Amino acid sequence: MSSTPARIAVPGDTRALSATAVPVPELPGTAEELAASAAIRLGWHGVVLPEMVLMGRRVVVVAELMADAHAERVCVGAGPEADRTTVSTWVWPEMEGRVPPSAVKIVGVLAVARHWRTGLASAVPFARYGNAAVVLPTSVAFTHDYLTNCLPRVRRYGVSVLMADTESNVTMDVTGRNEHVPVEDTATTRWVNELVYEQVLATAS
Repeated sequence: MSSTPARIAVPGDTRALSATAVPVPELPGTAEELAASAAIRLGWHGVVLPEMVLMGRRVVVVAELMADAHAERVCVGAGPEADRTTVSTWVWPEMEGRVPPSAVKIVGVLAVARHWRTGLASAVPFARYGNAAVVLPTSVAFTHDYLTNCLPRVRRYGVSVLMADTESNVTMDVTGRNEHVPVEDTATTRWVNELVYEQVLATAS
């Protein structure tokens, strides 16, 4: 875990830890710009996709195209399948060996938000499947709400937190889980993978 603005707040410093309501700060850049900078800080290698909605959450996905699997799918004409009902059948035991392989690897999922609660609500559902992070305005780190309510939650769920200052410089505040663990195929993970595959191809075209 890196040294951060959130760690230098001094107990008793009422200015830094004030619970007084303050206006929600604006983000200094677009979600895609800040996510791209965050991915570099996190060491996530892959394509930073445009912000998209997955499982009802607005997120930015960093993904890698798996060349061999993609080539196989091109050969058999198996493009991305966005229909969730269809994809849900792919994990049935009787379908083993009869469905196209996953063609992308999801490196991580980022949520860029003005408030930590919004960011966590978007990122946490993906933390169970892999790496997840949130990008917030730097000023959030000095609020009492962030220190007492956000930090315990991000540590519990293994979510990384990065801060973007007014010049769009992104720095690490909390280092969460950053692993490359194979994700078990479920109806949900396969469907998400297909949506990301579709977006990767659209971005590359």
